Amino acid sequence: MAKILTLTLNPALDLTVSLDALHSGQVNRSQSQHSHAAGKGLNVAQVLADLGHSVTVAGFLGADNLQPFEALIARRGFADCFVRVPGETRCNIKLVEADGRVTDINGPGPQVDEQACEQLLARLVRIAPGHDAVVVAGSLPRGISPQWLQQLLERFKAMGLKVALDSSGEALRAGLQSAPWLVKPNTDELGEVLGSPVHSFAEQQAAARQLIAQGVEHVVVSQGEQGVNWFHQERAITAVPPPVKVASTVGAGDSLLAGMVHGLLSPATPQQTLRLATAIAAQAVTQIGFGINDRTQLAQLEHAVRLCEEQQEGCR
Repeated sequence: MAKILTLTLNPALDLTVSLDALHSGQVNRSQSQHSHAAGKGLNVAQVLADLGHSVTVAGFLGADNLQPFEALIARRGFADCFVRVPGETRCNIKLVEADGRVTDINGPGPQVDEQACEQLLARLVRIAPGHDAVVVAGSLPRGISPQWLQQLLERFKAMGLKVALDSSGEALRAGLQSAPWLVKPNTDELGEVLGSPVHSFAEQQAAARQLIAQGVEHVVVSQGEQGVNWFHQERAITAVPPPVKVASTVGAGDSLLAGMVHGLLSPATPQQTLRLATAIAAQAVTQIGFGINDRTQLAQLEHAVRLCEEQQEGCR
């Protein structure tokens, strides 16, 4: 298996609250709540570990609430290259309704100063060359500019590393300038950075061709329950997951990304890669938390994923 570095610059302590329905402006009673050390890169790391990879995790952690993150890192056996900064790692509140709708309330994260940036950069330059790929996922904390991120991705590429990027807004826009090996936006994120909607297959294909012409090798566009479109060179493959009972959509995109990186770093065929990645994402929405917890269920979901190329009618 591969050795993979995941970079989570703005991790979060996710508080997931389940309730029947959210009534704005009223007192709401929750059915349950769960707290998880999270952040997109850490979520990806957990799935990659379950798939058998050796994972190094890095980014910034607030020194005032380290325990949940250090416990996760120890439990999962990750190599810990996080830089500790003053303050608290942010808290993100996920309000999950019975119909699967999720309302996010995301905190801002700690302020990262220039010294911490330099410390992380020096650490990454030292450790990154020993890895097969780098997954950079999530938002930027205060103090980190999109330009800093772009320069970091360019340094990874100069080291000969495969860079997978999953972000949004200005961070995604800047990151695309480095022409990563793989990008995994959803339709809203991709449409925002390109300045035009990409809801239809034709619109996504045109957007992907634009990014591939700029040097991106793999464009993976997630569409929630409608599935995923993967564009590579002149090839396009669509995967549609089977219907599942939704517990929470939190982490589905991260699980998809982990599955894609896993497949692309293995001898798997494109069809096998996308089928498994889509199944992992489908399983993710059936649970609270991150990782592959039921191999039997995953095999059943994988078998039920529908694939087609060039958006044939049978995929809809």
